[in-house]
Amino acid sequence: MNSSSNFIELKKASRIWAIGSIHSNSISFESIRNYIIKNFQENDKLVFLGNLIGLGDLTKETISSVIDLRFDLMSKHKLKPTEIVFLRGAQEEMFSKLLQLQIAPNPIEIINWMFDHGVDKTLSSYGFSKDEVINIASSGTVSISKWTSRLNKSILKHPGHKEYFTNLKHAAYSSSKKILFVNRGVDITRPLSAQNDCFWWGYQNFSKINKPYNSFIRIVRGYQSNNSNELEHAKNRVICTLFKQPLTNNTIYAGIFKENGEILELFESN
Repeated sequence: MNSSSNFIELKKASRIWAIGSIHSNSISFESIRNYIIKNFQENDKLVFLGNLIGLGDLTKETISSVIDLRFDLMSKHKLKPTEIVFLRGAQEEMFSKLLQLQIAPNPIEIINWMFDHGVDKTLSSYGFSKDEVINIASSGTVSISKWTSRLNKSILKHPGHKEYFTNLKHAAYSSSKKILFVNRGVDITRPLSAQNDCFWWGYQNFSKINKPYNSFIRIVRGYQSNNSNELEHAKNRVICTLFKQPLTNNTIYAGIFKENGEILELFESN
């Protein structure tokens, strides 16, 4: 995986596949995975729009399944590493902060807030209980450092998992700069390089955008916080949202796009 830039330009893309938030639901992802394997073509690219993890119980299984898909496609279609992209979502952002908990000014508050947003499920998947972490968070910097070291070692036991967490991108776009892929949103008053954490935390009223953002006539995102999203309605909007609330929804949305922003197909897991 290439970590030299926070952004990926998808060059010479016949089609670009995009997968919305999976939230550790490896069972629902299986049908998406099989559909991609059967229908992926030469010069196709693939973007995972963040939030692979969190909320569900099967984080390890989900990441391993995604990594296996990546290897299968790279081998069969001779893809470069930059042609399969993993974006950072809010769940990955929170988990990365958890791995640096020893430098947090208020670890107990941070832990409780993260657990309220589903990060405890990811920790549980790697073998750590919620109560254990809460106790560690109140025991001082040295104890927290030892615990984060244990967590990193647990992640390293699973091939490709550490590389996944350390090589996440902020956004991806086609070489024509007509279509942009993000986790949650952008501040349309700023350039891409000045978005900070808007990509995964979102921006006020982003869902109401009805005009292009710079040269991007289509923005594809993998998560939204409001409930109103019918997949077919996305075809007539600047924003195409590949996610539907509530968070307990086990359906995964995905799509296939042309590099000029045209939507070729929208589909969901079985």
